[in-house]
Amino acid sequence: MTTPLTELDRLCAHVPFHDADPALRAAVLRRLADTELHAALAADPADDRAELRMFDLPGGAVALASDDEAALAGFLGGPVAHVSLPGRILARELAEAGRGLLVNPGRPSEMLLDAAALGWLIAALAEAPEAGEAAPRRLTAPRRDAVETVAEPLATRLGDMAGMVAGAALVGVDWAEGRRGHLIVVAGAGNADRPAIAKALAELIAFLPPVEGGVDVTFEDLPLPPGAVRIEAVAAPQPEPMRRDPDAPPRLR
Repeated sequence: MTTPLTELDRLCAHVPFHDADPALRAAVLRRLADTELHAALAADPADDRAELRMFDLPGGAVALASDDEAALAGFLGGPVAHVSLPGRILARELAEAGRGLLVNPGRPSEMLLDAAALGWLIAALAEAPEAGEAAPRRLTAPRRDAVETVAEPLATRLGDMAGMVAGAALVGVDWAEGRRGHLIVVAGAGNADRPAIAKALAELIAFLPPVEGGVDVTFEDLPLPPGAVRIEAVAAPQPEPMRRDPDAPPRLR
């Protein structure tokens, strides 16, 4: 029986991860961070401790994980003890230990990430928004290159936040100090949700190719200019499963 394609597989369906351009690789890594991964263990967990099963490859020791439990068991030839946790938590633990990660071997989204690549991923995820009070001097239609870079990833991220935001718009912006860039205008976000939304969008921007002048985020109700690109927050048809206690990763030994 053919294993159904996962979200990571669909992202890599036409171009394998290691052959992809920087924008697609960044999109895959961004999705990896938010995906629940099932990592093989050396033995069944005991209390709150779990030892990842490590595999020695020419580039160093790596853990093995998949976003599909059946695929993980199939690759190893039978049922295997495993731990399920968000990709960002697994990446952080491995990067700190100087180890790599093999994801979805034999599948469209197969990727081998060494400790340096995992370190880059964690650094991108550590991006935090800087609060500011600057008011835009003028809003304009966004540049085409900015739309091509930002619009699709933003739509995906807004889908992850459906219910927290109504949508967003991408516009060009001239700031009072003379800088010209772009602005994501978020609509329908409650005050309590804004810090988390701002952090998620800061992560998104960190993964994108640089946009001249930068991309900022606002929750202000601004009058949108003609040509603004509006994006609604529409939930994906197959939402990811609930994750278990993201603050309790396995302790590597």
